[in-house]
Amino acid sequence: MQRYLLTVPLPTVLLPVMIGLTPVISACSPTPTPAPPAVSATTSGVAAAAEPAALPPPEALADVISRMADPAVPGMDKITLVQNGAAPDVRVLDSFAAALRDVGYSPLTVTARDLRWSDARPGDVLAMVTLTGPKPADDRPPQFSMPMEFTPGSQGWQLTRETAQSLLAFGTPG
Repeated sequence: MQRYLLTVPLPTVLLPVMIGLTPVISACSPTPTPAPPAVSATTSGVAAAAEPAALPPPEALADVISRMADPAVPGMDKITLVQNGAAPDVRVLDSFAAALRDVGYSPLTVTARDLRWSDARPGDVLAMVTLTGPKPADDRPPQFSMPMEFTPGSQGWQLTRETAQSLLAFGTPG
């Protein structure tokens, strides 16, 4: 019996609820496919690429969100914090930071916990991220938490595009 992994695109509104859940469908195969060869250590003692490196420190992921939420950081400097970030994202990134500031989440403290590797996207990291500020002006709780997914980029960790779209919806007018 073979197991097939089926990744289904989810609407970004469901991402915070569904992050980390991947449907698995089992099916019978008329001709068995041989299992991939086992990965073994090389003669230098370094393991082959089957196991990822150590998880990043929580502070590295929290820093991504802290910089995104900082109204003092120009939007152009934030596009590298989002997977496939581009110039059209600048307005939304700036709006997100301004929205947090305007409702009283400034100064902001960001923490990441419960880090684990993504089952759906090898190399990506899932974390529960909490944003905490002083008591907001409109009597909202002083913190909120959201599961977020991060991916390694050329300049460090980035928020995945899907998670960014869900998170940045908080700063989008309308």
